Amino acid sequence: MSIDDAIKKMTDLIIAACASAEIKSIKMSDEEARLSVYAPAGDMQKIKDATFQPAMDMLNTDGMDVQVFVYDLSTPH
Repeated sequence: MSIDDAIKKMTDLIIAACASAEIKSIKMSDEEARLSVYAPAGDMQKIKDATFQPAMDMLNTDGMDVQVFVYDLSTPH
């Protein structure tokens, strides 16, 4: 799995949990990325729940460190 594949997988999971989420991704290296997710407050926990275990699995299985940070959409970004 490449970092681009890992980002796509996590993005798909986020959108499945909250279609209105805004996602900004930054590749830190070939093995690490950061996704900043801006979503309505009511959907924040759904996104965290949907991405936690897949992120751990990617790290342990594929060596891909995709960090997902979820923020309230109503705050300035």
